[in-house]
Amino acid sequence: MRTQFARARGRSTRNEGVGSSVRIGKVRKIIHIDMDAFYASVEQRDDPALKGRPVVVGWPGERSVVCAASYEARKFGVHSAMPATRARRLCPQAVFIHPNFEKYRAVSREIRDIFERHTPLVEPLSLDEAYLDVTQELTGIPTATEAAERIRREIRDETHLTASAGVAPNKFLAKIASDWRKPDGIFVIKPHQVERFLMPLPVRKIPGVGKATEKVLLEMNIETVGDLHRFTQEELVQRFGKWGTRLWELARGIDESPVEPSRPRKSWSSESTFPKDIPLEEVAAWIESEARQLWDTLQAKGMNGRTVTVKLRTGDFKTATRQLTPETQPASGEELARIGVELLSRFSFSEGAKYRLAGIGVSNFVGEEEEEEEEKDLFSRGDAENAE
Repeated sequence: MRTQFARARGRSTRNEGVGSSVRIGKVRKIIHIDMDAFYASVEQRDDPALKGRPVVVGWPGERSVVCAASYEARKFGVHSAMPATRARRLCPQAVFIHPNFEKYRAVSREIRDIFERHTPLVEPLSLDEAYLDVTQELTGIPTATEAAERIRREIRDETHLTASAGVAPNKFLAKIASDWRKPDGIFVIKPHQVERFLMPLPVRKIPGVGKATEKVLLEMNIETVGDLHRFTQEELVQRFGKWGTRLWELARGIDESPVEPSRPRKSWSSESTFPKDIPLEEVAAWIESEARQLWDTLQAKGMNGRTVTVKLRTGDFKTATRQLTPETQPASGEELARIGVELLSRFSFSEGAKYRLAGIGVSNFVGEEEEEEEEKDLFSRGDAENAE
């Protein structure tokens, strides 16, 4: 299989360039806004004594993780989801501040109000980032670039915070672009620039390509989006299923997904960091109890999921997830608990390993269009609520 895919790298790709592959239609104007070190920046704004100092938002205990780090702290290698003890070692002078999510939500609502002056098509991804479709901008600003600059200026003037923006013809490209000139920057990808921008990018820059998928792609000699672009849709579907079609499209800059203001929640999950590392037997007891509570929550909302996911993290911070979609969807809290406990046997951690964190989640809800997504991870935002 590897030889077959490796041969594809040398195949002619004439007439498969981005320009000829992007589907014809009205060009959209999409902005991705990402607040800069949001939680930490809010704390620095509210306490002038913190200006210019390394700030870590999180609990300083041994079992805690970093929710956010100011850019002063990031210079020392501190980043979100890092164990707080490691952050303290890397930056002993850091100021640790307990997170105040109520405050962050209030600021996020202020920023959302600014977005909605310019378009009703706002899709929040978390408290600190959102997509905006400004194809029909409400105030008459003619270009997406000008709209993004205006929005960034209004955020700065009204909240005294900075935001970075990516502007592009679709969501996929806009999200990549917003990270290009952080902090407090803007990057624009125009339709005729898509191919030149995409081809040299490391393939891991494609949303959804996590470590496992990247490993498979590297085994196929695919290191850049340009390498991926050389494969046919059929070859990628053969290797990755439906996700292969998505990879083929993204390698050509194709993303027709709309900005969805009321995007339905795709998954529900619960996880916990334990006060001390515990053996698998105690993890199983926690999974059983948490699965029943999760079931009650979903039933109260009239939601029935097909897919169950369990996450484990060992005491030495090795993390893995296992997922199962049974032929018959879970019909009770007891059945959900049974599936969750059964999934524990599918992990390959060493015998006798102890665990600092566990989680269980449900997705693929009845009534949704079935999807075969890339490395679907219900717990991708880390251990803290919406960690940056």
